[in-house]
Order: sequence, then structure tokens, then C-alpha cells
Amino acid sequence: MSNHTLIQYALTPSLSLAYEEHGPSTGDPVILLHGFPYSPRAYDEVAPPLAAKGYRVIVPYLRGYGPTRFNSPDTLRSGQQAALAQDLLDLMDALSIPKAALCGYDWGGRAACIVAALWPERVRCLVTGDGYNLQDIPRSTRPRAPETEHRLWYQYYFHTPRGVAGLTENRRDLCELLWELWSPTWTKGPELYPLSAPAFENPDFVEVVIHSYRHRFMYAPGDTALEWMEKALVKQPPISVPTISLCGADDGVGPAPEIDDDLEHFTGRYERRVLAGVGHNIPEEAPLDTLKALLDLLQR
Repeated sequence: MSNHTLIQYALTPSLSLAYEEHGPSTGDPVILLHGFPYSPRAYDEVAPPLAAKGYRVIVPYLRGYGPTRFNSPDTLRSGQQAALAQDLLDLMDALSIPKAALCGYDWGGRAACIVAALWPERVRCLVTGDGYNLQDIPRSTRPRAPETEHRLWYQYYFHTPRGVAGLTENRRDLCELLWELWSPTWTKGPELYPLSAPAFENPDFVEVVIHSYRHRFMYAPGDTALEWMEKALVKQPPISVPTISLCGADDGVGPAPEIDDDLEHFTGRYERRVLAGVGHNIPEEAPLDTLKALLDLLQR
């Protein structure tokens, strides 16, 4: 199915942003956003059923992935949260989409949550993987429980020159290991990983990834043009659009807590659904649950 999906490009101020489109161009828009280290293949069982119901479905390759390219060699290869959000806004503007339903997890969920928080008029509804995804950067250096800290080994690895070399030389094996650790009960991972792995061969992948994990811990400066947005995010703005949070009960990055500690961040209609037997790669592991959450919001 994915092999026959034509890749299109949107020219934004920073990127030639690659995306796949499904469904009629006149349909209500739905944008599906992947995370790290994943690709649009995460939505191969979500996008076609949405398109069949008449929605215009856009599945972009984030900066540093697949055929997406920076317009200038001088642009900072930033992976910071504000850059991901700005890319989403720029994509919507380039495609003349005033308002869309958003679905994302990990990096893509962060972009979706930021746009929903700061530009609610652009967001019809939101399906977010693991709740409120905005980074609280000023508090990022506070130590967390050891059980949590050991899961973040890859982030600390990326803070070192050795980690940069490791991701550069072993990106396919390293990312496959993260798939295994983050989705420990998912049996289809080894079969589906080869479909996403080519997206990591992008020439900017390593630089964007390293910057993402260093910036969130204040170990790398951000893009000065986005400093205003990062300052707005320090306030941890609430999300007011109708939202469903999907959480994997077996998520190797951090299993869903019994008590929803994100509830305070959502001021509109909000529901949390914990998915048994699901890890971090939510839409690819649980496409039917992802599709249902979107349709529950879109058809409400």
C-alpha cells in the first residue's frame, strides 16, 4: 500500500517538506505526525481508512527524515520542539489548510501539542500519544527516579561525541534496538522496521536528532528565530481543543502511570485511553485504536 503512495513536496521557509497524501483534496484535513525513530509508515493502516471516509490525510516526513530537505546549508539543523511545531504550521500554510485534525506521538506528538496549545484556532481536534508532550526545558536537568533515568540512556549517549559517532555509524542497528526496547511486547516490529529504516538515511538525520536531545537538556542553543516560541512554552500553556490521549501500557520509554498526571494541562474536552499490550509506537502497534480515537473526535 505505502509503496504506491506518491511523495509530494511543500515548500516552506525552511524546508522542502516531503509528505504523502491520501483521500480527496476537498476533504476535511487530518495530519498524521510520526516520531523518533519512526516514519510515515507508522500510519499505513490509519491513513487509508480515513481517506476512504472522505478525509484529506497528510502524512509528512519530519525534518531530518526521508526525502525532506533543508532549503539552505546555513540553516541550523535544529531538532528543538519549537522547530517541529513551526514546520507543522508552515506545512499547513503551504497547503492552504486553515484548520486540521492533528494526530501525533513522540516528536510528532510534540509538534501537534504545541500547535494545539499556541494556535488552537488552527486545530479541530487532537489525538496525542502519551498526553501533554510539551517539554519543560528549565526543569529538564532535575534528576528523576532511577527507574526513569535508566530508560533515557540513549539521550545521555547522544550528549557525547561517542554518541554522535555511534548514531552516524550504527543508525540502523541503534534505531532498531530502540524499537525493541520501546515496544517490548510487539511481535510485528522486526518485520515492519525495514520499511521505516530507509527514512533515517537522510543527510540531516544525525544532526537533527543530536540537536533535539541536547537542546531539551539545555546543552545546545536553539534557533534564535524560534526563541519567542520557546519562551511561550516555558509557561507550559494549556491545550483547550478536544483531545484524546493514547498511552501504551507497555511503553518502554515510560509505561503509562495509573493516575493521569497530564489532566491539569487540558482545559477542553479530554479523555485518556490506556492501551493494553501497546508500546511506544502507538499508531503502528494499535492502528484501530488510533483510527477510532480520531473518528470519535471528528464525528462527535
